[in-house]
Amino acid sequence: MASGEVFDTKTKSLSVPRVNLLTMFRLGLFQMGLSMMSILTLGVLNRVMIQEIAIPATLVSVVLALPLFVAPSRVWFGQISDAKPLWGYHRTAYVWLGAAIFAIAAFLAIQVIWQMNVAGNSAGTWVWTTQTIGWTALLALVFAVYGLGICASATAFAALLVDISEEDNRSKVVGVVWSMLMVGIIVGAIISASLLKQLTPEATVETLQPAINRLFTIVPAIVFGLAIAATFGVEKKYSQYSTRSTLVNREDSITLGNAWKILTASPQTGIFFTFLLVMTISLFMQDPILEPYAGQVFKMPLAESTKLNIFYGTGLLIAYGVTGFYIVPRLGKRRTARLGCMLVAFCAILLGISGFTANAAVLKLSLFFFGLATGFLTTAAISLMLDLTAAEAAGTFIGAWGLAQSISRGIAVVIGGTVLDIGRKLLPSLELAYGLVFVLEAVGMVLSIWFLNRVNITEFQTSTKQAIASVLESDLD
Repeated sequence: MASGEVFDTKTKSLSVPRVNLLTMFRLGLFQMGLSMMSILTLGVLNRVMIQEIAIPATLVSVVLALPLFVAPSRVWFGQISDAKPLWGYHRTAYVWLGAAIFAIAAFLAIQVIWQMNVAGNSAGTWVWTTQTIGWTALLALVFAVYGLGICASATAFAALLVDISEEDNRSKVVGVVWSMLMVGIIVGAIISASLLKQLTPEATVETLQPAINRLFTIVPAIVFGLAIAATFGVEKKYSQYSTRSTLVNREDSITLGNAWKILTASPQTGIFFTFLLVMTISLFMQDPILEPYAGQVFKMPLAESTKLNIFYGTGLLIAYGVTGFYIVPRLGKRRTARLGCMLVAFCAILLGISGFTANAAVLKLSLFFFGLATGFLTTAAISLMLDLTAAEAAGTFIGAWGLAQSISRGIAVVIGGTVLDIGRKLLPSLELAYGLVFVLEAVGMVLSIWFLNRVNITEFQTSTKQAIASVLESDLD
């Protein structure tokens, strides 16, 4: 028996060798890259489109949400990665191909936005014309393709984490890997701010264009390289020992139809899916409006508002490390998630109150605390998600959870932009309009606790194992 392999007497198979800390950090490079891309789309593009180009916030939020609304493809990508190897790999090749697609699409998106500006601002303000409608449709298509790349890559990556980890060490894997996501937010914010630092609040779109083009060339290239570095050789080393590997040798053992039967075998799947929906909507409503909030209420220039992600990311980074290694093992995953929901609700209110101070330091401190609370919650929620994932159909379940998270994040982005537009029309001040978004976030967090209290991992595992056994037995008949 090779060093590091463990024989499981119950399953009569080799279990997964323990993933060492170095491998966890290397895997985290992929999450680091994803968060850097997020900085570009929801940290730069939202500010440019809403404030500099003056596109209506509702339209901006819908377009930016499109990559999230193609999330139903995650279930398909997950099932395909379970059953059909690509270039000899069940996970790695999908990660790389998806990363190439979303990196190219990100660069194309900014080029379309410049054309939208030329077509829509010819009269000095945003106007709807045949040209602007056409460019908007093309931008929507590019963002949809970008989203498909994210779905393919991220779903296969998360399934890989299930393949190579076990229930008792997943909170540590999540803590390390998702900590790197926060490193990506900080690094992405620093790179963005350094490339945009020469721009003043009064900078014209023509001045912005060269700097942002350079940003959208350098960062996607870095992210693609990180995706390769993160996953190279990992699947080959670990996945041959996983429970999934006993099934994928029969490529048709779990078809899409059978995957659906397994997915719906336990009512707990629907309960946890709903919890993820409500929680994620409440967590990300501020995504499309945070940088405009900094620009319009706190009068920050573009580079300065982009650097806000450093404070948010620092809080997340601290919380991921501490929660995964110390809090979850002591409080348990569900109790930690429940406490996280309450902390996020409190910090959302704090963000809203900061607007009335018009003090950038208060906003930065509030974002740091919001990052701490978010990291506290998401570490517990992701650990729960991996526990509610059958190893034999990991890609399918990860696709379902990814669907819940992506659809809800897309809804959150649309709600955030729409509520801001409504608030600006109905409320007497910008502070109140933005504050309305943060109050809705807090209310949603309280509601998500009710669904969390109904989650039962043991019931899920029992029902799902029975469904998998039934599917495999029927295939053998």
